[in-house]
Amino acid sequence: MSRISGVLDGLRAKQRKALIPYITAGDPHPRLTVGFMHALVQAGADIIELGVPFSDPMADGPVIQLACERALVHRTSLRQVIGMVAEFRRTDARTPVVLMGYLNPIESMGLERFAQAAREAGVDGVLVVDLAVEEAPEFSPVLSQAGLDCIFLLAPTSPPARIAAAAKLASGYLYYVSLKGVTGAATLDVASVAAKVAEIRGITRIPVAVGFGIRDAQSASAVAAVSDGVIVGSALVAEIERHQNEPERLAGLLRDKLAPMRAAMDAGAVG
Repeated sequence: MSRISGVLDGLRAKQRKALIPYITAGDPHPRLTVGFMHALVQAGADIIELGVPFSDPMADGPVIQLACERALVHRTSLRQVIGMVAEFRRTDARTPVVLMGYLNPIESMGLERFAQAAREAGVDGVLVVDLAVEEAPEFSPVLSQAGLDCIFLLAPTSPPARIAAAAKLASGYLYYVSLKGVTGAATLDVASVAAKVAEIRGITRIPVAVGFGIRDAQSASAVAAVSDGVIVGSALVAEIERHQNEPERLAGLLRDKLAPMRAAMDAGAVG
């Protein structure tokens, strides 16, 4: 069993839902990232999604695009991000880490080399934003052989056949994008999320985590009630952007932003 599946199974047994924060590695400076990861765990994170900065993050909104730009000013590379995970693992052997990014840096490094390096560093899963399901049969087995979960995005417009195709190749969890558009987009419709998650659950038993549009404790609790996990990204990255010139405060601010979401999710007693 993978570390991701172990955590999700343990939460399910306790009738709790996963809190999955996202930050961009290297933002605002590479030396801060590992401390941020530990701060997120202290605030109640169950799994961490660590963004690999990319020069053309086409699926991301302006908040995460700017985070990538800030990270790339310091030349934060895929190899460096893998090294950050290895550093994090020196004191945290429990919390799963998912690398989230784009295909180009992985192809530049070489898929097999990347998979092996990621596994050796303690990475648990990989989500490639621009990896089409049609291309995945050549990609996901390499990750699987290295012991890495391959996580796919699903959208409100994903038809049943595409959901089934992704689920056939996926492991760990499926990331349901709750809104049409880019990250950081507007209003969250929980009823629509609930309906789509129910549809996905009718096709596969892989856990479904929901991201996009979750900004505060109320939205986190509402989404937790209808899914297996809550993914929080732009709200945290925006906090980093606002206080990027106060690096000594950032870890505490991230804790303060995430902890109320964890408390609200747990108080909701979702089953």
